[in-house]
Amino acid sequence: MDIMHPIRSRSWPGVSGHSLDKLMINPFKTVLRRRSDKDKPAHLELGERGERLALDYLRDYEGYRIVCTNFRVPLGRGQRGQKLTAEIDAIAYDGRILAFVEVKTRTSDDLVAPERAVGLQKQRQIARAARRYRQVMRVSKEPYRYDVVTVLPGAKNHEIELLRGYFDDRVFQRSRYFRTEG
Repeated sequence: MDIMHPIRSRSWPGVSGHSLDKLMINPFKTVLRRRSDKDKPAHLELGERGERLALDYLRDYEGYRIVCTNFRVPLGRGQRGQKLTAEIDAIAYDGRILAFVEVKTRTSDDLVAPERAVGLQKQRQIARAARRYRQVMRVSKEPYRYDVVTVLPGAKNHEIELLRGYFDDRVFQRSRYFRTEG
């Protein structure tokens, strides 16, 4: 006669089943938990502070109407198969013109100007995300431009500069030579 044994979970001496579950799950909770603000690296805090200052400046001094902040969109896959996403720091209306704004915050501009960090690759990412935004929101016919705001936060005064129309996306559009007529 076969004796059927109930299926037992693995047990360790001195550890109850409930405690065992906690031991197995807690490391995952630790890894998956979100970081609190106090755990945030200094460069991310600097960037967020700069974005807040830039948004206040655009709204209060330049008269921009903020539509969206930190717009993120998937762009597909890169050449090595990694996921590509793009983020636009702020999308706003300057009068009737839709402005896609990139904010660059630096502690100093001694070595290089902050706007120089918006290179060709970053411009292309912003332009692709902006095109996707205009398609989704059905504002493709509206005039638009790409602005850069540089922020140099100080103890008392902050240096904020708005560079309207910093770049143009015509560089990234395919030339007529490569288009198929049809």
